Amino acid sequence: MEALVFDPQSLSLKYHKYYPIPEISNDDEVIVRVDHTGVCGTDLHIIQGEFPVRNDRPFPLGHEFSGFIHAVGKNSTFKLGQRVAIDPNSGCQLCDCCRSGKYQHCLTAGLNSYIGIFKDGGWAKYCKVLQHQVYALPDGITNKQACFAEPLSCVAHSFNRAGPLKVGEKILIIGAGIIGKLFASALYYQGHRNVTVSEKIEKRLDIFRRMSTGFRLINPDILEQEKMLYDVIIDCTGVAKVMETSVDYMKQGGRYILFGCCPPSETASINLYQIFDKELTIIGVKTNSFSFPTAIEWIKVMVLSLFFRYLEYHKLGVKTYWLSEYETALADLRTGRVAKIIFKTASLPLM
Repeated sequence: MEALVFDPQSLSLKYHKYYPIPEISNDDEVIVRVDHTGVCGTDLHIIQGEFPVRNDRPFPLGHEFSGFIHAVGKNSTFKLGQRVAIDPNSGCQLCDCCRSGKYQHCLTAGLNSYIGIFKDGGWAKYCKVLQHQVYALPDGITNKQACFAEPLSCVAHSFNRAGPLKVGEKILIIGAGIIGKLFASALYYQGHRNVTVSEKIEKRLDIFRRMSTGFRLINPDILEQEKMLYDVIIDCTGVAKVMETSVDYMKQGGRYILFGCCPPSETASINLYQIFDKELTIIGVKTNSFSFPTAIEWIKVMVLSLFFRYLEYHKLGVKTYWLSEYETALADLRTGRVAKIIFKTASLPLM
């Protein structure tokens, strides 16, 4: 089968036409024929050697994907050909973290079973998955749109962690890459209009304007000049210097959502007195605990309503490439020509 394989020793990618097709080895497994598969910021950190990943052999990355059921184990309830999206995150269901509803912190399997990071992922024609990580797609959602399920489930998890975000609160999104755009889509869908988006790369702001949210779009220099304070800050950058300066823009009782993936070596210096005096809450967000169904429901409602435009590939700056075109795709992403890459692996025309 075709696959885009990452070598953790050389930090390189190589396209394979004849990578081994996975076989079912567990009655609870299914084989998914991957249709669309996304490139996440975490994947880019992995390729740059900045994020933990299995290192015993080369393997396909990719943890944002949708497709069709190709084969099933004896215990599977899925049907051949059924359209599905995959939650790459799992746990052992036995440790204290899993039993307390925090399987993203699983003490045994946990991250070490994460599809596309520690197990073969979706940058391939076929992928083996445990059936409890597979979600059937309802009518009205295309496989193409379902590629947003995993990143939107992480957005939903961040909302769960931060508590209810009240309509009318002043919200600042830092970073207008694809995840900043998906945060904006979700906030707009939930009725938020008092939102500012800060981004230093003008190309990203140009793409953001296609969404027509009416949100205020500014350069980070404006934040320093106007000294405006916000109830909620959503940091989509994962850059230490951004956090160090952005804490100054928080209101009393404010919440800072640290969403952007940070390399393990990244540290930040923050004025602790501000946290004490303003009673600030710093919220880390890791993966998507129990929020995958929410993401699918968001997509379903949004694509069947007037909010459809906030998931349109063109408006979000998303472009589809064949898996074999990965070098061109990554170059376009690095230069800002696109906000997100979606690979097409099935033998169907690009749409």
